[in-house]
Amino acid sequence: MITSRLVLAFGVALGLSACVTPVSTPPSSTPQPSASPVSTAGSKGVTVSQFTSVVARMEPVAEAECRARAPQANCDYKILVDRRADAPANAYQSVTESGQPTITFTVALIADVHNVDELAFVMGHEAAHHIRGHLGRTQDTAVAGAVIGGLLGAALGADAQSLQTLQNLGATVGSRTYSKAYELEADQLGTIIAARAGFNPVRGAQYFARIPDPGDQFLGSHPPNAQRIETVKRTMANM
Repeated sequence: MITSRLVLAFGVALGLSACVTPVSTPPSSTPQPSASPVSTAGSKGVTVSQFTSVVARMEPVAEAECRARAPQANCDYKILVDRRADAPANAYQSVTESGQPTITFTVALIADVHNVDELAFVMGHEAAHHIRGHLGRTQDTAVAGAVIGGLLGAALGADAQSLQTLQNLGATVGSRTYSKAYELEADQLGTIIAARAGFNPVRGAQYFARIPDPGDQFLGSHPPNAQRIETVKRTMANM
């Protein structure tokens, strides 16, 4: 049956949840046994004191924006550092089983930023994903895509393996339908959050000038880096 295979398709979609760098992120349901509280973090890109200072300045602003823009949401952010040595440079937003929003930085990401403005922009971007409800909206479109793929497969008389493949494909297409738009929305609101916390988002967005450019790929998960930098500059100009 279609519904019996939605769990697998849904899992594929979760694995494609949005992040600030063009790297696949773990699903929100994936355990993070090596994640540790921010107070124990170390890094090469910024010092421990710089990291904790950024968090201390950014978190209350992010929470205030969350309460103002998404009053029904849980705005009590939890900040974690994934200390796995093999984890790529990445930052991602997820939600705990109790509904608490979590922002996780990998050690490689912290080591990769060049200054506190870049780190603050990344945090603002991930906080914005939660405020805009991107994770839940992505899950919804992924499930819808999986259902459509399953219905198509059933109509074509697909066997069990082919039906599963179509559901997974549908989930992937569904999850990426609005992915680029969500990234730009997070860049825009993340700019506001970082600026209101006293950081320079334009300087922070220079992080995009150093990471691989995904280009404007069909069904790509991220927009071109130049478009993201322009979004930040335009947002600051409008402020």
